[in-house]
Amino acid sequence: MATKLRLQRHGGKKRPFYYIVAAHTTVTRDGKFIEKLGTYNPLTVPATIELNRERALYWLDNGAVPSDTVNRILSFKGVKFLKHLMRGVKLGLFDHETAMAKFDKWNETHESEVGTRREAHKKAKHDVRVAAMAPIVKKVEEVAAPIVEETTEAPVAEEVTEAPVAEVAAEAPVAEVAAEAPIAEVVAETPAADTTEEATPTAE
Repeated sequence: MATKLRLQRHGGKKRPFYYIVAAHTTVTRDGKFIEKLGTYNPLTVPATIELNRERALYWLDNGAVPSDTVNRILSFKGVKFLKHLMRGVKLGLFDHETAMAKFDKWNETHESEVGTRREAHKKAKHDVRVAAMAPIVKKVEEVAAPIVEETTEAPVAEEVTEAPVAEVAAEAPVAEVAAEAPIAEVVAETPAADTTEEATPTAE
């Protein structure tokens, strides 16, 4: 039974998200698959692709036929180039280390280009947003300009010269402490009654 590399649709309405799968040609699009090789999100710029290159290369070497979209994805992610290098290794044109060094160099350049494109897209979106907000910002500035002028021309209220409440409270005279001694001291200074002298005389 022939095997095909194709996309399996997921996601919601108008929000597609795809699995990259290896499946039999007789199975329906969203039916059972043999192996999941990665994911593909076409809604980002550039498209977000996660792919297991080794397994994709394995299926290509074993006769799996990619669909048109998956074929472009394999080319974009370097699987087709890696297959070409592995064929050169089999023919003895260069060794495996040289092939992988060439692929790593290509992949580094590829990732740099993808990053540059992503940053350019973010900048373009930001510029469009700023251009759309420019009329609103201009209108707000026109409305706010008279208010700002009135505020700057208004006389500044004179500073209050009176001392703050805290300072007034600090300068207020403290209530004089009573000169009289406390009750405890008065009681202590009072002589005790002489019980011996005033004792009742004994009968003669």
